[in-house]
Amino acid sequence: MTDDAATQARIDTTRPHTARIWNYWTGGKDNYAVDQEAGDRIRALHPGIGDYALADRRFLGRAVRHLAAEAGIRQFLDIGTGLPSADNTHEVAQRITPDARVVYVDNDPLVLVHARALLTGTPEGRTDYLDADLRDPDAILEQAAATLDFAEPVALMLLGVVIFVEDDDESRAVVRRLLEPLAPGSHLVLSHTITSPAMPDVDAAVAFWNENGTPRLTQRTPQEVTRYFDGLELLDPGVVSCNRWRPDPEDLTAPDEVAMYSGVGRKA
Repeated sequence: MTDDAATQARIDTTRPHTARIWNYWTGGKDNYAVDQEAGDRIRALHPGIGDYALADRRFLGRAVRHLAAEAGIRQFLDIGTGLPSADNTHEVAQRITPDARVVYVDNDPLVLVHARALLTGTPEGRTDYLDADLRDPDAILEQAAATLDFAEPVALMLLGVVIFVEDDDESRAVVRRLLEPLAPGSHLVLSHTITSPAMPDVDAAVAFWNENGTPRLTQRTPQEVTRYFDGLELLDPGVVSCNRWRPDPEDLTAPDEVAMYSGVGRKA
């Protein structure tokens, strides 16, 4: 069996999957009827879900533009890539600095199939993909070192992925381990679904997902999300609703708050 055939065999189309539902909400076509049905049920419970899916995607673009254009970052380690869409990390970075190197990491078989076909970069730069799990940071670091130079600053991208590590201590330990070998001047870019008394419909949507979909996810408060940046210099405006992190003018038309908080921190 070829690698692609083996990967295809791992794809379960009988249960909704978060990467495919996220793709559905953001207007993609790489999803199945089971994902669309679950996505519509979740949207009925939390009508704003599509807003924060798009807001998180736009945050990625703004953060990468800042890092590439203003912070001089030329290397990106993007874990929990999700299905390829418009303006992926390497596309944003390599438009600014064509020699940027990007390593994508995911363990979803459908993401792997599409990444092999679509995640290609500039001739000057390099774009690679690893089939690995966030819970195994040592394996990620070992494999990423074939493409990235950890003696130079790296942007560690963890957008909407730490939510899949249920234990708080374990999730923070994973982030610390991934940051440990990175050079001073490296940055952590992180977003996370929150829980808040002001957004009870989010809790209901997450509860539905955890009963029906895969993988399960964990919400955290904004204060708990901020703890992932302990020991780092947290860039302004701190950990905020992701559509409020240095918004472009068009982002100001979005809702004041979405249930996805984000921040960027610098390693001294």
